Amino acid sequence: MTLKIQIHEGGAPYEQVRAQIAEQARSGELPVGYRLPTVRGLAEALGLAANTVAKAYRALEADGVIETRGRNGTFVAAAGSAAQRESATAAQTYAERARRLGLTQDEALATVREALRAAYAG
Repeated sequence: MTLKIQIHEGGAPYEQVRAQIAEQARSGELPVGYRLPTVRGLAEALGLAANTVAKAYRALEADGVIETRGRNGTFVAAAGSAAQRESATAAQTYAERARRLGLTQDEALATVREALRAAYAG
């Protein structure tokens, strides 16, 4: 696992940790079952506060990317399918709501494209 944190330019350090681990898990660079470093170990390796790494790990766990197994450690979860299911559910909810609001398919899709553009810009 390789993480590069840019303190002055790259946004909040915890978000950089979260985003990089999530991307590496999605791409398969970090395979399912890969044991992540401890919070303290990763914090020391990156020169960050332990609370910063802990916040990133909590966000990753909430997203289903990693799972903590108590004293056994923290591992990359088999979350791809769970993430896809959650995304599909959210999309279905949005589509139904947009239809009830009277939006056309093109209008609803344009709204989603703009939301995705804003979400992925940072």
